[in-house]
Amino acid sequence: VVENAFRWLVSAADERAGLAMCAINLSGQSMGDDQFLPFVIQQFRTSGLDASKICFEITETSAIANFSQASRFIQALHGLGCKFALDDFGNGVGAFANLKTLGIDYLKIDGNFIRNLARDPVSQAMVSAMVKLARTLNFRIIAEQVEDTTALEAARRMGIDFVQGYA
Repeated sequence: VVENAFRWLVSAADERAGLAMCAINLSGQSMGDDQFLPFVIQQFRTSGLDASKICFEITETSAIANFSQASRFIQALHGLGCKFALDDFGNGVGAFANLKTLGIDYLKIDGNFIRNLARDPVSQAMVSAMVKLARTLNFRIIAEQVEDTTALEAARRMGIDFVQGYA
């Protein structure tokens, strides 16, 4: 996936110029592979891409399961200019404990909290807490599964920076 994304970004130079960032989801299996970091670094060398245009998304579950490798991966690629998002945040058990030390840039709030955000006071309270914590840690916030204008407006009111979904 990384190789194909980089190849497309190099071949579509006109589109890339207008692209603020390209997010690439990484699997837990990739994070657990000792050869993956050298592979990604080589892809940057080969492609010549500006690393600041790449944001790798790592699920909270895989980051916790492979914490030392995830931390090493993030540190190394932060050094090149890459950004990182913690995907599906709030879905795992150790969510808050690892936020300070992982070195991420974006916090992606799991769609289960966003789906009924406009109508569910419990989701509102949880998202509000996540937003407050993310602001304290200087993270930008992404909401998943924003599927309608009601959810979009609720996300805006709560101070979420970016959304994903059909809306």
